Amino acid sequence: MKQDVVLSEDYTPAEDEPFMNERQVEYFRRKLLTWKSELLEDSRDTIEGLQDGTRAIPDVADRASEETDRALELRTRDRQRKLVAKIDAALRRIDEGEYGYCEVTGEPISLKRLDARPIATMSLEAQERHERREKVHRDD
Repeated sequence: MKQDVVLSEDYTPAEDEPFMNERQVEYFRRKLLTWKSELLEDSRDTIEGLQDGTRAIPDVADRASEETDRALELRTRDRQRKLVAKIDAALRRIDEGEYGYCEVTGEPISLKRLDARPIATMSLEAQERHERREKVHRDD
């Protein structure tokens, strides 16, 4: 079983440390778990709001506005659900020792990129190549 890693409140991964050392791994694990917890809390609030908000509205314009708001909430919730799945996948990569490495090149993903987007699976260069290829194929 893994031992507990002690992190100070102000710890930030640095380029001059060994890549994906225990402290960095724990930093990103906590970051991902906190993000997931916040998303799930938002999701619970949304569900409660949608359940509480179900009422008969006689005015057609008001009803249409309310339905638009609900549709937007549901789309947002669906995006959050997909994000939670990506967070879970990142947590699995941490457990498997693959977190922080590009799935295309195997090279380390920059700490700055991981800090900004902890669910990243590709280095910035590989992501840009992927998006360029995707754009070319979409234009067909």
